[in-house]
Amino acid sequence: MTQQPFSRGAIDLSALKRPAAGSGGAPGGGGVAGSYVLEVTTENFQQVLEMSMTAPVLLVLFSRTRMPESGQLADDMATLAGEFEGRFLVGLVDVDTSPQIAQAMQVQSIPLVVAVLDGRPAPLLQDVVPLEELRTALTQVVQGLAAQGMTARHQPLSTGGGDEDGDEEGGDPRYAAAEDALARDDIDGAVAEYQKLIDANPADAEAAAGLAMAQVLQRTQGADADAVRAAADAAPADVDAQTLAADVELAEGRPVEAFGRLIELVRITSDKDRDRAREHLIGLFAAVGNDDPTVLQARQRLASALF
Repeated sequence: MTQQPFSRGAIDLSALKRPAAGSGGAPGGGGVAGSYVLEVTTENFQQVLEMSMTAPVLLVLFSRTRMPESGQLADDMATLAGEFEGRFLVGLVDVDTSPQIAQAMQVQSIPLVVAVLDGRPAPLLQDVVPLEELRTALTQVVQGLAAQGMTARHQPLSTGGGDEDGDEEGGDPRYAAAEDALARDDIDGAVAEYQKLIDANPADAEAAAGLAMAQVLQRTQGADADAVRAAADAAPADVDAQTLAADVELAEGRPVEAFGRLIELVRITSDKDRDRAREHLIGLFAAVGNDDPTVLQARQRLASALF
């Protein structure tokens, strides 16, 4: 199996038809069974890229007519998407029906699986492999992302009428120590407790969100909000000043202002500064919650700023 290192890049969208303005919800695509699988077309391609702001999207480019084996890879990827329960979304790209996508991604051969994270694509594998070997490779990818703190999950694209309320009544005892520390205004203690939970289970998305917010509170302890904002206003491209100001705004319960500040910073900076701004923003998204409407709107704006 040919597995490529994850590297950042860009996709030329100029050849693609953009979705109609105001089209909400998950990108459409018929004929695909599974809560974490969808067909990718020129009409929904941009939206699928934006979904990678939540968690990875794995684009599978295949052709059942030119290479039937690549169709089997697409089927296997769809099967595994359900097993990983939202750790990644599988987007199926039939290059026969959507050749513009292959052109925009400069695809030279099929099959090809491309990982997209935060809107950045990178080739993942280029061979048809047995299902078990594919499962092992995807497990390694997921574990590697979790080790870097990337534990968010996609929500199912379709609902099955299951019990969504779960055990929301009465808090989860796993988080009691961290929540007690926050109640005592022991921010450092809360950070330490949440970190213990992450160390024990890197895929614990709720603990990751708690840690992200506790770290925001930790970074803003003792900060003079007015002075922080004044410093940021005086230096629009200063990453340190802007990220601290965004932290202050989030701690004040003003996520729209915090997100907007960092999206503008992404827009006007480049290279390492841009990466720092984007990564900090993703951390604030985690603190608020990936399902929050303000986060969903900000992810769309971030995608526009990146492209």
